Amino acid sequence: MSPFLAKAFGFNPQKHSVRTEIVAGITTFLTMAYILAVNPGIFSALADKGMPTGAVFTTTALAAIVGTLVMAFYAKKPFGLAPGMGLNAFFVYTVCLSMGYSWQFALTAILLEGIIFIILSVTKIRDLIVNAIPVSCKKAIGAGIGLYIAFIGLQNAGIIVDDGATLVTLGSLTSPAGILFIIGFLLTGILVVLNVKGGILIGILATTIIGIPMGITNYGGIVSVPDSIAPIFCKFEWSQILSSDMLVVVLTFLCIDMFDTIGTVVGVTEKAAAIDPSEKVENFDKIFMSDAVATTVGACLGTSTTTTYIESASGVSAGGRTGLTSFTIAACFALSLFLSPLFLSIPSVATGAVLVIVGVMMMGPIREIDWDDYSEAIPAFIAAVMMPLTYSIANGILLCIITYVVLNACTGKVKKVSPTMWVLFVLFVLRYIFM
Repeated sequence: MSPFLAKAFGFNPQKHSVRTEIVAGITTFLTMAYILAVNPGIFSALADKGMPTGAVFTTTALAAIVGTLVMAFYAKKPFGLAPGMGLNAFFVYTVCLSMGYSWQFALTAILLEGIIFIILSVTKIRDLIVNAIPVSCKKAIGAGIGLYIAFIGLQNAGIIVDDGATLVTLGSLTSPAGILFIIGFLLTGILVVLNVKGGILIGILATTIIGIPMGITNYGGIVSVPDSIAPIFCKFEWSQILSSDMLVVVLTFLCIDMFDTIGTVVGVTEKAAAIDPSEKVENFDKIFMSDAVATTVGACLGTSTTTTYIESASGVSAGGRTGLTSFTIAACFALSLFLSPLFLSIPSVATGAVLVIVGVMMMGPIREIDWDDYSEAIPAFIAAVMMPLTYSIANGILLCIITYVVLNACTGKVKKVSPTMWVLFVLFVLRYIFM
């Protein structure tokens, strides 16, 4: 068995344990399985536009399975992949609901992004783009997405509601939904503080159960045959493939996915002390390629960008070091395919409470920004704050880059602005002028 494991997953019996790798895989699955409830919940906003919630659940699991298997056999790293948080919100709330494009348009953008990501993963262009964006902006993008996700969670749960005078205000905390949100939020928060493995998933399930006698949860069972993905499989829209909006959407998806993967891989390995921070991550290109292939396949299956999950840190911390951990994660997602009634019974209040917790988890990188250097701090702040306030991840990134270039060019720090940043600056300014 060892020769097979070594060839398939990079397993070394002298350094690795099969039991440890399997336990690590299960641990990672428990920490990221919330996506099986949250993703269909977010996409439910498009249910009346032809994206059935059951089909979205199935394709969410399938995208996770395919992406994680590629990571297991090709990159041989202990990382789990699934449709990304923030990226799914951008898909639904920005591209489809705010910009008014069809979900077929958005899936086409995801496909193009995946293909471009594959090309960038085998060329030096990827490094050029990655190195051009200031570190402070990269850190702020993750934090901004966290705020954006939390805002969506609060809105979906009815905790933040529309107000004619102040745009937003506090909703009812004493309604059944408000009370259930508070219970779910505090319960999940306590589990996370106590470092309970699978605390997020446990919080979702517990909140869902509590919601049954409150009349909020519509229990539909536990086990069933997975819903067909035929309604959303390979549904692309080619009529606007050369439009300026398509270009902006594709670039936004690409940038978020690229920076998210970089931050996740480096962050997870450093967190677990798997490598020295000064070292180059082994098989980094293969990790990128796995992520790119997963995104492309996910688009064909009918879901938003599939990306590497920061929750992989839990499995790495548990001892996972090889592709066998990833294979175990994929196997768990395969089993979950037959649990769709359970996951689809989860109300938006339960997922909303968890989205706030996930938003908190995404705020970590912001501490690494130099807030005393205003040439770095102001653009970073713009990135973080404009995402939730404009209800758009794209606006946060574009305005951050524009602000960074202007501030540094006008204050004698023009050398900090790379040629690539100037190109991005011009493109983004033209975007706001003509769109």
